[in-house]
Amino acid sequence: CGGFAMPIRENKAQEIYIVMSGEMMAMYAANNISKGILKYANSGGVRLGGLVCNERQTDKELELAEALAKKLGTSLIYFVPRDNIVQHAELRRMTVLEYAPDSAQANHYRNLATKIHANQGKGIIPTPITMDELEDMLMEHGIMKAVDESQIGKTAAELSAIA
Repeated sequence: CGGFAMPIRENKAQEIYIVMSGEMMAMYAANNISKGILKYANSGGVRLGGLVCNERQTDKELELAEALAKKLGTSLIYFVPRDNIVQHAELRRMTVLEYAPDSAQANHYRNLATKIHANQGKGIIPTPITMDELEDMLMEHGIMKAVDESQIGKTAAELSAIA
């Protein structure tokens, strides 16, 4: 995510939309980008427009995306469902709108564009969370169990040998 810092620092970004999924590392990255936005919000005026969840079909993905958006002080602008038509278009080096303009997925992208356009100028200064808060959120949604601190850094083989 380091590539986002320069446009923000050089005041080339006004409103940023973060594309993420319901996976922990994607949410971690979205939170880190929010930290970068916060760092330059007062000096350059950059704002967080919102989150866009690109579905990976993980457990409670929509709920987690909405919860993260709320914690960051923003909103989930759109939930883009997963569709294999994206891969079919990519194999042909085309966008979904070029490959299958009448498809449901193409309509989702049009709806996303409409939502972003309607949200223009409503960006906020985000309130990033800590790693502990992210883990707590995952536990609240039943994705992650409480972590025994003695297990951190141990491989699956090491953990099964202990059990």
